[in-house]
Amino acid sequence: MRAMLLQAIGGLDVNPAPLVLADIDDPAPADDEILIRVAACGVCHTELDEIEGRTPPPKLPVVPGHEVVGRVVAAGSKARRFRRGDRVGVGWIHSSDGSEAENISPAFRATGRDVNGGYAELMTIPEVYAAPVPDEFGDVEAAPLMCAGAVGYRSLRLTGMVNGEALGLTGFGGSGHLVLQMARHLFPNSPVFVFARSERERRFALELGADWSGDTDESPPEALRAIIDTTPAWKPVLAALERQQPGGRRVINAIRKEDGDRELLATLRYEDHLWLEKEIKTVANVTHRDLAEFLPLAAQVPLHVATQTYPLEAANDALNDLRRGHIRGAKVLVINS
Repeated sequence: MRAMLLQAIGGLDVNPAPLVLADIDDPAPADDEILIRVAACGVCHTELDEIEGRTPPPKLPVVPGHEVVGRVVAAGSKARRFRRGDRVGVGWIHSSDGSEAENISPAFRATGRDVNGGYAELMTIPEVYAAPVPDEFGDVEAAPLMCAGAVGYRSLRLTGMVNGEALGLTGFGGSGHLVLQMARHLFPNSPVFVFARSERERRFALELGADWSGDTDESPPEALRAIIDTTPAWKPVLAALERQQPGGRRVINAIRKEDGDRELLATLRYEDHLWLEKEIKTVANVTHRDLAEFLPLAAQVPLHVATQTYPLEAANDALNDLRRGHIRGAKVLVINS
């Protein structure tokens, strides 16, 4: 099968083409696994972290990709959940211990990092970690839902907000534009305020129904009960804590925070940023239950998924566009159309 292989760790500024198109052996499903013919695979910021060494694969080469949609073409001897031809989705969780906290368990294995992922024509996964894809979405539309959508859903749930409370979204990329739509559906009386550096992203947020949009250092019309942060920087964290209501919660939906502005943490003032029971919580991965709960909700909304497509062999182009911030929605590789 054709696959894009990561063979060495390094920055895209040094090597803008870290993935190599290769012909490798077809995978075979284990007893509890299904074999998927990949139709589409989203391109995620986490791939940049894997490739550039911030969350590196344990061994190389590896096939990246964890926003996967495809059809079942074979199953192991003990796999009974799906039939041949069923359309399924795969997220970043490839397998774990099945507990309520499986997303933070030592048994957690990530699709496209710890095992081969979806930048390929075929992949395998334990059947319990695959999810049926609603008919309301095409393959390309559905792919970003497997990570950007599912982790956005988990982030929104972790805010603990109720209808009528104000929500802030800091950063407005692949996950943010989906969270905005979910919030509008689940909390119709809650104002949603979007903070983004790019004027294009701010306009996009207003097009999707945000009540207000501004730069990350601007003040919203009112204090916020809940804030979801998808940026890699520290500056928006401090700014948002000042805007946070007493008892409010900030949920950081990011796999890392960069060191570039870490010195700003020295300006943190307890009385301004943390007092009055303000909370900070982080999101780490998703569980297979998150994916199973989220996909029917996505169809019910229904979510509008903005995408930009690339062929499999142009995966490096997609990654570089993502790294440069050329974002409007989500980037998706079309593999078996």
